[in-house]
Amino acid sequence: MNAPHPSLPRLSRRAESLGTENAFVVLAEVNALARSGHDIVSFCIGQPDFPTPRNIQDAAVNAIRDGKHGYTPSAGIDELRAAAARDLGSRRGLDIQPDDVVVAAGAKPFIAYTIASVTDYGVGDEVIYPVPGFPIYESQILANGAVPVPIFLREARDFAFDLAELEAKITPKTRLLILNSPQNPTGGVLSAADLDAIAEVLLHHPHVWVFADEIYSRLIYDGAFDTLAKRAGMLERTIVSDGASKTWAMTGWRLGYVANRALAPLFTRWITNTESCASQISQWAAVEAINGPQDSVAEMHARFRERRDLIVRLLNDVPGIACRLPGGAFYAWPNVTEACVRVGAADSEAFRKRLLHEAGIAVLADIHFGRRVPGDGQHIRFSYAASTAAIEAGIARLDTFVRKHTL
Repeated sequence: MNAPHPSLPRLSRRAESLGTENAFVVLAEVNALARSGHDIVSFCIGQPDFPTPRNIQDAAVNAIRDGKHGYTPSAGIDELRAAAARDLGSRRGLDIQPDDVVVAAGAKPFIAYTIASVTDYGVGDEVIYPVPGFPIYESQILANGAVPVPIFLREARDFAFDLAELEAKITPKTRLLILNSPQNPTGGVLSAADLDAIAEVLLHHPHVWVFADEIYSRLIYDGAFDTLAKRAGMLERTIVSDGASKTWAMTGWRLGYVANRALAPLFTRWITNTESCASQISQWAAVEAINGPQDSVAEMHARFRERRDLIVRLLNDVPGIACRLPGGAFYAWPNVTEACVRVGAADSEAFRKRLLHEAGIAVLADIHFGRRVPGDGQHIRFSYAASTAAIEAGIARLDTFVRKHTL
């Protein structure tokens, strides 16, 4: 963070500790290079490359034409809360009521609202969160004055964590466990056995809340989606988080929602204090997204699965790179430890920079998602929310770069 001008009043510790999401930082760098004439194949941003389905666009236009563009209740319009409750509940086998659901301008704000709701600033309250993981988890833990406690997702476990490690990291100060499945950045999916075991551990620690980040719940490729909230005693203490961004290609519409009966009134007050309400136009679009035809969801799912299979196959043909088959989301997380050695790159971040400036490939490095997992080597992240042609061209450049620069 840039230091403040010496003549200005000081900033708060909260402001100084606030992190960022490096996907947007790298994207800005990529865009600057592209504007200056560089040919870049980008895999750095995690958003569907499909247009928002036409029926959803039409619902938004109709909302505008019908004058539905003022404030709404802070928790969201009744129609969307009801639709989200039905969708969240039916796909998870849970009893979720409309009053349990709160809507916000994206699912991301609920990370901060949850941490602020269950921890107190500067008293040593702890939050356990996955590493590698979405960088906003750690950023908001620190900004809210809590203590970040990483739990490592290990490649040998298909990016699940060791249950003994979870048990060891829970203390009387633990207030929240953050789970993300399917995961960003690894594409890993917590199995039913993983979730059963996590629930068993948590039954012995009733003082711990759970934030279940399930924004990729519809992007799972093998088997049905599963959630910790289905386990005995878990629904009441789990904040189930989902939204429109990934499922219906609505990232810019900024529309997310959570379900938790106990915390819904508190989340509503947070929204009243911050954003007032989500865009009414986006809310009506989301009603149509949930209640309308799901052909586009099925089509995007099929296309992402094809791309997953393609990018993993191509990555595993590159010397020095090994990539596990991700079970969900739209990310590949190849191990590039040997490739770094081959080309003389000190680590994954040095490798990433060389790929961008020498090969015209934009990816993210593991350090953009937290500290490196001890003993797991070096990784980079590809978002395969990109065309088949882009995937083929990008991985061909990667292959050429590694072979050309092998020492």
